[in-house]
Amino acid sequence: MSPDVGLISLFFASIFTSNILLSNFLGTCSFISVSKDFNSSNGLGLAVTFVMTITTAINWLVYHYLLIPFGLEYLRYIVFIIVIAAIVQISEMVIERMSTNLYMSLGIFLPLITVNCAILGVALFMQIRNYNFLQSVIFGLGSGLGWWLAIISLAAIRKKVDKSPVPGPLKGPGITLITIGLMAMAFMGFSGMLNVQ
Repeated sequence: MSPDVGLISLFFASIFTSNILLSNFLGTCSFISVSKDFNSSNGLGLAVTFVMTITTAINWLVYHYLLIPFGLEYLRYIVFIIVIAAIVQISEMVIERMSTNLYMSLGIFLPLITVNCAILGVALFMQIRNYNFLQSVIFGLGSGLGWWLAIISLAAIRKKVDKSPVPGPLKGPGITLITIGLMAMAFMGFSGMLNVQ
């Protein structure tokens, strides 16, 4: 990352202009499926943000203090996925204990955070872009908040659209995909302000 881009710029860029979901289209499976209900969307968005932030930090440490010193960089995909799976398992146990209703409403999508490509994508972007530890954590947090912002926005829009007259062929998945496309274009409108490369 160029030295002229500060942490605050990186944070806001990862939320808005380089939104992991609406710019890179990573993590769309659970995004589309869970966004039918606002409370479930909020819970999943917060869980993804938590997992994304923690796993980015741990993956940076593992990569720089374990994989590089031992010449095992080629194992980064497997190691990153193992770290993600462990954090998701811990998060699942905590959510089940703290909020049974949220745990039940998220259903199968909670363990599927493990295979949410947005989380692995953030870890790989962190490594490819050669971020330092603090930049990686800020990027992970911002990307998680960007994913959360996108899913709760879609949930709110879908709630309004469900009560609106939509032509028959567009009901359900059709109008949802059109809405996601419009949201992506709206977020692209921020692209001239901040950029993460």
